[in-house]
Amino acid sequence: MGTPMRSGMIRRPNETMRLIVTTFISIVFGFFLGVSFPTISLTKMNLPSTLLPSIDLGYIEDKYSGLSSQALLNVWSLIRHHKGLSSYEPEDTKIWVSTNPQGAQRLPPGIVASESDLYLRRLYGIPSEDLIIKPRYLVTFTVGYEQKENIDKAVKKFSENFSILLFHYDGRTTEWDEFEWSKRAIHVSVLKQTKWWYAKRFLHPDILAPYDYIFIWDEDLGLEDFDAERYISLVKKHGLEISQPGLSANSGLTWQMTRKRDDSEVHKEAEERDGWCTDPHLPPCAAFVEIMAPVFSRNAWRCVWHMIQLTRLNPDIQNDLVHGWGLDFALRRCAEPAHEKIGVVDAQWIVHQTVPSLGNQGNSENGKAPWEGVRERCQKEWATFQSRMTLAERAYLKEKGIEYNTSTNG
Repeated sequence: MGTPMRSGMIRRPNETMRLIVTTFISIVFGFFLGVSFPTISLTKMNLPSTLLPSIDLGYIEDKYSGLSSQALLNVWSLIRHHKGLSSYEPEDTKIWVSTNPQGAQRLPPGIVASESDLYLRRLYGIPSEDLIIKPRYLVTFTVGYEQKENIDKAVKKFSENFSILLFHYDGRTTEWDEFEWSKRAIHVSVLKQTKWWYAKRFLHPDILAPYDYIFIWDEDLGLEDFDAERYISLVKKHGLEISQPGLSANSGLTWQMTRKRDDSEVHKEAEERDGWCTDPHLPPCAAFVEIMAPVFSRNAWRCVWHMIQLTRLNPDIQNDLVHGWGLDFALRRCAEPAHEKIGVVDAQWIVHQTVPSLGNQGNSENGKAPWEGVRERCQKEWATFQSRMTLAERAYLKEKGIEYNTSTNG
């Protein structure tokens, strides 16, 4: 019995030494493995396809080059197991939801986001904490830098409840940063384009869905006596879907309908020259505002946006009308009853300064000044728009077997 005991006493130091050496080697090996792992390319690792399905690892590494491979794997693992979601994705799953937006029928409805917004967000932090306030209204100005002082005064009339969007037709954007508000505004710059060109391409109703009212205004408006919040309250009070502020007497006036009145908050009809109105409920005697300073409700804008640059009969020249002339006479089609839902707010008025800034963006041709060529195209577009609207309406009524009434259409 003594011999085994002595033998055990002799072997124990050897076992202890082997344990120490093994532990040391393991630590060293683990250290070097940990140091070298971040440099291992994910694209060279033989990972099972079920772990990273449909993922272009090369793209991920290029896009997130600042993260280690281990960090990327950790993020992916977190996503895969977030809230206990299974990583199982049957390959034979077929989705087709006919009520989804066009082109998105293969997506599960719960992931479809058909609307967006113009809210500016941070690049860090928690998304739900990005916005201190969500503006309820949008105001856009189509501007050139020469009108910066006037625009600065105008923008300051709008509270934090308004998102500010500037469309720059002269290509000058960074210069506007001299104004503190400009750093919080949205800037879109395309040379020598009109506000209706911008509106058709950048103000889609699904992008403006969060806004109750949309102001699409010119740059040559004086707002010294204008209060935007008060204006909104009057629009709501009188149930206006499409409106504009009254124009002061010292404005460049064309129509009696848009002239400011001193004895009312809002007016919805006017008397024009003899023969100008075939029906007192039709433009320009009612259901009418001008295109210099219109304000649309969300629903009205969805309709008007689809009508801008109407070319339904000839898809080869789609979106060819850019000045918006004639649009004011057709706005009534986007509010019902139009003579009740369209009006001019007298209690909040503006001055139309009639600065021909955009007209000077034209070219001199055939001995004509730049503004003359622009004005000539405006007039032609008005006639073209009216013709297209009439033909489209007649075609629809004919298809439905309804007789076209020339006294109430056009």
